[in-house]
Amino acid sequence: MDKIELNSLGLDELRSYMVSIGEKAFRGEQVFSFFNSRMGLNLDELQVLPLKLREDLKENVKVNEIRLLKRFDSKVDHTKKFLFLLEDNNIIESVLMEYSHGLTVCISTQVGCSMGCSFCASTKEGRIRNLTPSEMLNQIYFIEKNIGKSISNIVLMGSGEPLDNYDHTMKFLNIIHDTKGHNISYRNITLSTCGIVPRIYDLAKENIPITLSISLHSPFDDVRTEMMPIGKKYKIKDIIEGCKFYEKTTNRRLTFEYTLIEGVNDRKEDVDELRRILKGTNSHINLIPLNPIKEYKKDRPSLSSIERFQKQLTKYNIQVTIRKEKGMDISASCGQLRRDYLSNE
Repeated sequence: MDKIELNSLGLDELRSYMVSIGEKAFRGEQVFSFFNSRMGLNLDELQVLPLKLREDLKENVKVNEIRLLKRFDSKVDHTKKFLFLLEDNNIIESVLMEYSHGLTVCISTQVGCSMGCSFCASTKEGRIRNLTPSEMLNQIYFIEKNIGKSISNIVLMGSGEPLDNYDHTMKFLNIIHDTKGHNISYRNITLSTCGIVPRIYDLAKENIPITLSISLHSPFDDVRTEMMPIGKKYKIKDIIEGCKFYEKTTNRRLTFEYTLIEGVNDRKEDVDELRRILKGTNSHINLIPLNPIKEYKKDRPSLSSIERFQKQLTKYNIQVTIRKEKGMDISASCGQLRRDYLSNE
């Protein structure tokens, strides 16, 4: 029988667990604060607990840890990329980015990904397994301790599809937001998804004011399906309807990620169709110039083409920005560094 992963439990779960083993509920609060406020991992350091309780916990539960495999520091900006080794020897990656509004960490939610997007490096070996809540949390806690600074924004946009690991992702969000833990505002958290429509409705009903970001990449079903196999299951019309429900329920602006690929989705007809499908939404388009990988034989548009596409959208009063690329010299795009490391090692 697998041991309970203590640092994957929420506050109420820890209270209940302590009561179940004959302890007072407040012991659960002490453990929760140790993991999520003090960012501790070694139960021997949890001196507020009686020695016998600490020994019992060490024998009967597990505390999940991740280890730093390698850190890469960009020479062109302040981006840092972390390769982490999990307890089962799987490897994940996280990215730390510095902006004027603070530090942002992009974390992984799965080892690999099953979505199969043709231009994405993180999905080429498929999904190996879901990450547990503690493995998501520990990416943030490790980075904060490593750099000696606090993280202000979190993006679930690394390797994996967060809504394909729904329960663990929801528990992660609850724990990282808890005022007795790390106390990160939901409004400072962005979740990126390929568009698993039923889960968009589930997420809306959670009614937590995070930012929902949809990986759109084309306004046409046939083109999108060629890039993103999930398009066979969920059509753009259904995704947009789900997004409108999310916007109405949470009162949060939507974001659409749009990877620009020369001659594929950067045409005038793409602009016109984007205008049509986004009509009536409070949304923002984030243009991302393609980061080519060897398995995807397409090109990124020139800067002038990217700016022209942006201007055409702006004329239609669509809010749009071109994502400022970070850590280009350290393979900072999703999955690239992990793949490079695995290939070389």
